[in-house]
Amino acid sequence: MVFDAEEIIEVVKAKGLKKAADEVDVVTTGTFAPMCSSGAYFNVGHTKPRMKIGGGAATLNGVPVYTGFAAVDFFLGATAMPEEDPRNRIYPGKFLYGGAHVIEELVAGKDVLLVASTYGTDCYPRTKLETWIRLEDMNEAMLFNIRNAYQNYNVAVNLSDRIIHTYMGVLQPNMRNANYCSSGQLSPLLNDPLYRTIGVGTRIFLGVVWVT
Repeated sequence: MVFDAEEIIEVVKAKGLKKAADEVDVVTTGTFAPMCSSGAYFNVGHTKPRMKIGGGAATLNGVPVYTGFAAVDFFLGATAMPEEDPRNRIYPGKFLYGGAHVIEELVAGKDVLLVASTYGTDCYPRTKLETWIRLEDMNEAMLFNIRNAYQNYNVAVNLSDRIIHTYMGVLQPNMRNANYCSSGQLSPLLNDPLYRTIGVGTRIFLGVVWVT
């Protein structure tokens, strides 16, 4: 049986915790929250002649990727940005384009520009590559989220006498506002504060889906 997070609350009230646990297979929680340590791992396949992108340098739509893997594998961080992005040069900053945008475009079926350069070897003689590529052209593409499940996220306040711009939003001076993130009673982690049900060695599989 499958229930969403709001439905399961009523199921537990009506049937009790033990019976609900015996009968329910999946509980879905369609909530959103700030996430960090996200990215995507790609294997783009070999060129002709072959090229060892691993150990070289590469970008997707101008956004740098990490190439310290095998010949045609690399990792794109969600917060990676091209050098020319305005970032925080003019406070409070403009962050126009980065890794998450590239991932979103790939998922949408769009072509992105892959540019790579590296040293040549006898096995991999090619040293430069510039080509358009899309998700369906790749051998592998995996979203990879290193740390994406929080029991209860931060509350942000500002004790200073000036406005502060943060990833949790604009914080007004002298604690005039508070920004926070929590799904409350819908959160499987918040409902298990001591990790008696969710954790290593338990029979609960907790899946986190990352959406751009």
